[in-house]
Amino acid sequence: MAQAQSQQGQTLVGAGVVLLALGLAAGAVSIPSDAGYAGVGPNFLPWLVASALLVCGAFLVYEARTGGFREMDDETFGGPPYWSGFVWMSAGMLANAALITTLGFIPSCTLCFVLAARGLRNAQGKATPGMQPWLTDLGVGLLIAAPVYWLFTKFLAINLPGLTQSGWL
Repeated sequence: MAQAQSQQGQTLVGAGVVLLALGLAAGAVSIPSDAGYAGVGPNFLPWLVASALLVCGAFLVYEARTGGFREMDDETFGGPPYWSGFVWMSAGMLANAALITTLGFIPSCTLCFVLAARGLRNAQGKATPGMQPWLTDLGVGLLIAAPVYWLFTKFLAINLPGLTQSGWL
């Protein structure tokens, strides 16, 4: 009974990945395909990701239906979900989506990193008192977001929302 229930859950995971791929493909249809730099249009990457997800999802469903995920440990699902970490991660992503056009790419992505790191650190059970972890996460977030912003805006000529009109922040 436990094996059949495990296979059913694994099949649902694979089906979820397939549905995610189909949703991404449906969104990619609305993106114009006008060729840009090097003959690649803006819809290329969404189609590439949707195709890869579709292949992975189909493989997951196949694996689940032919005996289950064979290399997975049984203890993987031992504990209850860690909802506090989920809330921190979700808050980071939602804040990024809400603030990216008003604050700009670098500050909003840095905030997303800080909140996500807090959620992951708490999920590991690591106590993080004081301001030091917050400041460390802020610095790391800036060190990741700023080069990404500059790479996209200066080298790839892709416009991302900035804090100033200069294009450097």
